[in-house]
Amino acid sequence: MDQTWLNQLPLPEPLTSWQPVSGGDINLAFRLQTATKNYFMKVQPQQPASYFAHEINGLKQLGQAVNVPHPLFNGQIKGDAFLILNWLDEGHGAQADLGQAVARLHQVHHDQFGFFENHHTKALVKDNSFNPSWADFYLHQRLEPEVATAVAAGRWNDWRNAHFKRMAAQFVTDCQQRTITPSLLHGDLWAGNFMFTADGTPTLIDPDAVFGDREFDLAMTTIFGGFRQAFYQAYQAAYPLDEGWQTRLPYYQFYYLCMHLILFGEGYGPAVDRILEQYC
Repeated sequence: MDQTWLNQLPLPEPLTSWQPVSGGDINLAFRLQTATKNYFMKVQPQQPASYFAHEINGLKQLGQAVNVPHPLFNGQIKGDAFLILNWLDEGHGAQADLGQAVARLHQVHHDQFGFFENHHTKALVKDNSFNPSWADFYLHQRLEPEVATAVAAGRWNDWRNAHFKRMAAQFVTDCQQRTITPSLLHGDLWAGNFMFTADGTPTLIDPDAVFGDREFDLAMTTIFGGFRQAFYQAYQAAYPLDEGWQTRLPYYQFYYLCMHLILFGEGYGPAVDRILEQYC
C-alpha cells in the first residue's frame, strides 16, 4: 500500500491520516481518518473484491438482531481486496447484555442449515450449501472436510480417526433425538470477536455467519474464555437451551480445536485428543 493506492479508495472526502491496527491474523487492518470521520479498513492482498462477500452478507444478517459494524465500501485496488466499515470507539459493558444480544441473534431463524455463499478460510473453503439436515450439514460440510485437511497437513493419525468415527456416529444419533432449528450464528464467537462500544452496547465483529445449531456458537464461547457466568445466565433467561446442552458441546468444541490444530500445529493436539477419547 502507498499513497497512490490509498488515493483510489472511494471515500467521500480525502484521507488525512491512516495507521495499521490490530485486526487478527487473516487480514491487514487499518484506521482511516478524514476531516470528519474515522473508518476501519480490512485488506486482503491478491484477492478479488468478492473475497469479502461472506463477511458483508454476514454483517447484514447479524445486523437484524445485534449491533455490528456497517459495511460501507468494498472493492479491489491493484489486485488487493478491501472492505471499509464504520469505526467504533471501544468502551465497557455488561456480560448480561451480551448474553441477551446473542440470544436475540439465535432467534433469527431460517428453514434450512447453511448460508448464502461459501466462505474461504486460510485452511479450506467451507461449503455453506443449504441443507435440511443439521446432522448431514455438520458431518459432511464441516467435520469431514476439516479432517481431510488435517490428514493432508500431516496432523491426523489412526487413533484420532477411529475415535472421530465413533464421535460422528454418536453425534448423528443425538441429532435424531432432538428438534434443531436453524438459528443465525456468528460462527466464530470467541472473546476477540465481541466488543462494547463507548456507550456500552454489545457489538459482534468478524462473523463467519451460518444458520445452524445454536449450541455450535455457544461451544466456541467455552474454549478460550472471556464469557462470564452472567453471559450464560442472561442467555438462558432470554432463550432457554435444550436439556443436556452441556454434554453436547464437545461435538462443536472439536471443530474449533481441530481447526487450530490444522492452522497452528500439535500444540492443540492434546485438546483435540481429550475430546476424542470420550468416544470409545
